[in-house]
Amino acid sequence: MGDWWLLKTRGYVVGLTLGEGSYAKVKSAFSKRLKRNVAVKIINRKKASPEFLDKFLPRELDILTSLNHCNIIQSYEVFESSEGKVYMVMELGVQGDLLQLIQDRLCLPEDFSKKLFRQLSLAVKFLHDLDIAHRDLKCENLLLDKNFNLKVSDFGFSKRLDYEGGRMVLCKTFCGSTAYAAPEVLEAIPYDPKVYDVWSMGVVLFIMVCGSMPYDDSNVRKMLRLQKQHQLEFPRSKTLPAEYKDLMYRILHPDVTKRIRVHKILEHDWLQAKPKTADTTQSQQDGASTSKGFHKTTSRVTPHDPDHPKDRESSSRRECRGTETFRSQTVGYIYIIQ
Repeated sequence: MGDWWLLKTRGYVVGLTLGEGSYAKVKSAFSKRLKRNVAVKIINRKKASPEFLDKFLPRELDILTSLNHCNIIQSYEVFESSEGKVYMVMELGVQGDLLQLIQDRLCLPEDFSKKLFRQLSLAVKFLHDLDIAHRDLKCENLLLDKNFNLKVSDFGFSKRLDYEGGRMVLCKTFCGSTAYAAPEVLEAIPYDPKVYDVWSMGVVLFIMVCGSMPYDDSNVRKMLRLQKQHQLEFPRSKTLPAEYKDLMYRILHPDVTKRIRVHKILEHDWLQAKPKTADTTQSQQDGASTSKGFHKTTSRVTPHDPDHPKDRESSSRRECRGTETFRSQTVGYIYIIQ
């Protein structure tokens, strides 16, 4: 039975292919039951690697179906065919991903960046409070809903953390994108994945506000040297507040014991400062766009992944309800299993 026919029997009208890889693809569809457009990630077990099937896919499915937060892509349904294909039905990020938005606009207004980064911080804090690390935070994995609210997606490298004797077991799988990787990951040192997530968040924030990468990943040795020297070069063409620069230095700190934690990011002066204009102050709960010049546009279709409600409570959950997505490319990925 083909994908189109199987999905039709489950009440989906299949649309365009949004992305395709060696063993997975994402299609748009309309759910008659939900009465909304969705994304369907289809994984072919017969084409996937044993490591992916044994290690990463079970983790992704477990985590996807246990999350419920408004800044994480929502999962609606997960099922498997008799032919060995896994189908993940999830929320569609109709405004595309953050990278597309930045490429279209070169960089984002500070207040709008602040809104998105606060939403990212709330989502990551929610994950970390549940002892889950994402390990692949980057602009391509941050989707935008119709009102330009941020949704964390792609939990393919995510992991529930283990503890022994009251101490977190450090990770030894070095994964993620080189440009977003912390120095301890680049050096293949066992790492705290929560602290790794924070570094990746800092790279995202730098790109949003400055419109460029904080480090040039075309020369990894030079990039690592600059990272370890705690050097950051901000664009001379932009006048950036001291609070923003202070936060960037605290996030992109090479010493993991000194790197700021996500709960402290939410308390930082830069995020606490009030927006400059009334255009940018609408609350996240009402789902409205929060930056002048950012309004509803023709919908962009981007691949996504699933999340399901679970009866867990945390401080960052009170503001909303959950979500999740699909990794499009593996260019620039670190993937070393030791």
